[in-house]
Amino acid sequence: MDSYKTILKEGQAEYKDRGSRFLAIAFPLVSTDDFKSRLAEIKKEHPKANHHCFAYRLGTDGNTFRVSDDGEPSGSAGRPILGQLDSMQITNTGVVVVRYFGGTLLGVPGLINAYKMATALALQMCPIVEKPVEMRYSVSCTYHDLNEVIRIVKLCNGHVESNDQGLFCTIQIAIPKNRSEQAVALLGKLYQVECKPL
Repeated sequence: MDSYKTILKEGQAEYKDRGSRFLAIAFPLVSTDDFKSRLAEIKKEHPKANHHCFAYRLGTDGNTFRVSDDGEPSGSAGRPILGQLDSMQITNTGVVVVRYFGGTLLGVPGLINAYKMATALALQMCPIVEKPVEMRYSVSCTYHDLNEVIRIVKLCNGHVESNDQGLFCTIQIAIPKNRSEQAVALLGKLYQVECKPL
């Protein structure tokens, strides 16, 4: 797999059912720490909400995911939220659905529908983009070779993620998976350059 789909920016939507309000917030992320900090912010923004249910999926293989019903009946909130991410085949995305209880019990089928609908509406507000799967490397080189290293990175449609310059330079680069062999081969031809996968 050379590419994956994710959302470009945050989006929000609200769904109402029998007095209960379901506010869904969908947002891009790159790590579980990203998700935890955004969840904490949402809980601060909505301290009086009855539930903060969520799901996220991370990574280009899609194997890193988590769901939470946050006190709702088991399987009635987190799984329907995750189901919407999966139906759109997107990853590196988190969704938190904040519920304000309206006084009427919706039952499990009603809850599943409400969490699913709120999530679907929020995701409709988010532009979906296709991104290349990237391989990351640490490159050590002399200051003299730095321009040539950066030229090769750009030639292979990659980018520099961090750059630590001193007498020797250490940079972290990301190269699209389908161009990574070419980049490593070209960097390997440079005399005082060392390239290691991260």
